[in-house]
Amino acid sequence: MIKPHGSDTLNPLLVTDEQQRLQLLDEAQGLPSVVLNSAAAANAVMLGAGYFNPLTGYMNLADSLSVAENLHTSDGLFWPVPVLNLVEDISAISGADRIALRDPNTEGNPIMAIMDVAAIDSVTDTQINMMAEHIFATLDPEHPGVATFTGLGRHLLSGNIQVLSLSYFQADFPGTFRTAGEIRNEIAERGWEKVVAFQTRNPMHRAHEELCRMAMERLDADGVVVHMLLGKLKQGDIPASVRDDCIRKMVELYFPANSVMVTGYGFDMLYAGPREAVLHAVFRQNMGCTHLIVGRDHAGVGDYYGAFDAQTIFDEKVPADALAIEIFNADHTAYSKKLGRVVMMNEAQDHSKDDFILLSGTKVRQMLGDGIAPPPEFSRPEVAQILMDYYQLETA
Repeated sequence: MIKPHGSDTLNPLLVTDEQQRLQLLDEAQGLPSVVLNSAAAANAVMLGAGYFNPLTGYMNLADSLSVAENLHTSDGLFWPVPVLNLVEDISAISGADRIALRDPNTEGNPIMAIMDVAAIDSVTDTQINMMAEHIFATLDPEHPGVATFTGLGRHLLSGNIQVLSLSYFQADFPGTFRTAGEIRNEIAERGWEKVVAFQTRNPMHRAHEELCRMAMERLDADGVVVHMLLGKLKQGDIPASVRDDCIRKMVELYFPANSVMVTGYGFDMLYAGPREAVLHAVFRQNMGCTHLIVGRDHAGVGDYYGAFDAQTIFDEKVPADALAIEIFNADHTAYSKKLGRVVMMNEAQDHSKDDFILLSGTKVRQMLGDGIAPPPEFSRPEVAQILMDYYQLETA
């Protein structure tokens, strides 16, 4: 199986020995504590679950600036996006060398992790903006990622952590949330060697379904891992539980047995386009996938990125030996009325735009809200029904 990024074996930071976990929780009750913001909590989940291997905790200021600007830490580890714990108020932990980190997304703010504080750095607005501009390629406050990042705080807590909880993800998504190690184990149990990862924060329409099928066929892959984001999204995006139902229905009805794993991970969407695509590649390698599908406007939002910037970054900025995972580049896929099937648009000869069935997200949402199913060439009817039920409840 493909090696994790940066090490020979996966080293998740979640404490799995129950006796040790209870001892640490008992210790944490007497430690100074801070309630994390959602971004830092998501980073703790990804560190705990092994997705951010080989990191052992939150980055310091020097590493954060280096990663933002140069895509590697001070000691040379390739990494695309700083893994930060920014806080607004440090009065409760001032002078402490070991602290408890509390979950902002669970009632009562239970303890998520214990952190050995290596440093507390003050971050200037100039440094925050520099990092944001490198990560998001814009400082537009209307960009949801920029708005979140620049408002997280100006005190940077760095140091190793021991993760004691993966927040609400295991309880809320027991059939879907998986750690990187659990996915590796299932890939091994299935006997898969060549494995394609498909990233999604949306329900999967026919184009997404066919893209997975194309990738498997062209790469002669054993299977595909549909890996959906389960954390926070921007307003208006479809909740994870609805997406989960849609994807599982599609897989059940339209894919052969033992060809698709439906899983999810606990992270908040960054909407960082190219940089986020590279982060996706890093943690898909950590969970055992050999290939990642990178499509048009991967991890993008609005018009902030070029259609294929998330593909070209791998050629232009990612060193050839930085990652073992390979990228499957995909164009926009759509149903061709001429050919009677879903195709990559750049591979369809003698086609104009009118030869494809193309619907905007706005149009699809309007149709679903009105109880009108999109054409079956665009969305499987069983999937469309789940979405219509959701939108009609939302607009009732």
